[in-house]
Amino acid sequence: MSRPIIIDCDPGIDDALAIMLAIASNELDIKLITTCAGNQRIEKITLNTLKLLSFVDKEIEVAKGADKPLFKDLILSEAAHGKSGFGEVELEELKFSVSDRSAIEAMKDTILNSEQKITIVAIGPLTNIALLIKSYPEVIKNINQLSIMGGACTGGNCTPVAEFNIYVDPDAAKIVFDSGIPITMFGLDVTHQIPMYKEDIDRIRYIGNKTGQFAAKMLDFYFKEDKIEGMHDPCPVAYLIDPSLFTIIPCNVEIETKGEFTRGQTVVDKLNQTGKPQNVKVALEVEREKILDMLYNAIKKLK
Repeated sequence: MSRPIIIDCDPGIDDALAIMLAIASNELDIKLITTCAGNQRIEKITLNTLKLLSFVDKEIEVAKGADKPLFKDLILSEAAHGKSGFGEVELEELKFSVSDRSAIEAMKDTILNSEQKITIVAIGPLTNIALLIKSYPEVIKNINQLSIMGGACTGGNCTPVAEFNIYVDPDAAKIVFDSGIPITMFGLDVTHQIPMYKEDIDRIRYIGNKTGQFAAKMLDFYFKEDKIEGMHDPCPVAYLIDPSLFTIIPCNVEIETKGEFTRGQTVVDKLNQTGKPQNVKVALEVEREKILDMLYNAIKKLK
């Protein structure tokens, strides 16, 4: 039986790749996609999601979520993802419409009405998830786990210590990490172990289908100084399909919300120095070739 999932996202180039990976998988059943402002503003994020689903001809409910962080001003990542959110690619066709339900209501209903526990794949800021568990704490018992792209043991891509998704809304991240829901975290330590080179992009480009062309054009925008630095958002999806791709250890992870220089830092206690409960499984290593093969084969399956 396939695993029921909700994808909470802010597409975004690598978000689009993660969604395509999930759509192509027989192991996963996407019940709902929710959107959250992050890489772009919520209107563009939601429209991008609908355009992507229209492009691959897959109808899934898309519910619009938070348009800003819980307490802080919104920070965008237009430089990384381009004005369209998909690099320089503009998808025009729109077959589907946004849900009448808000993201929080749709998530609540989906989780509580599911016979199987739901797994949430969170690949943007964690605002929607925090609002969900604060508004409807009864959902926690029917969430199997959160598979999250965010954070880092050391170093950041938004500040010297903070990864973008956590930095955008650290207050939401703290609520989620303190919730008691099982969490697996895929941070920069592991995602930067998956660089892509020109031959990797060209391999996708010459699959021979429209999705391969689309994916390669997006990846071209990411390509800087002879490589793409890493593959981020596909990781938490790939883990659900094949956990053996990753080396993971349990750790205590705390979120810094107020530091003058450390806002958004995920403080990962790998050596159990604090003696605090291990609340997160943290991915530390990944098999690069296998995850790129998985992504290639997923794109090949689509139109």
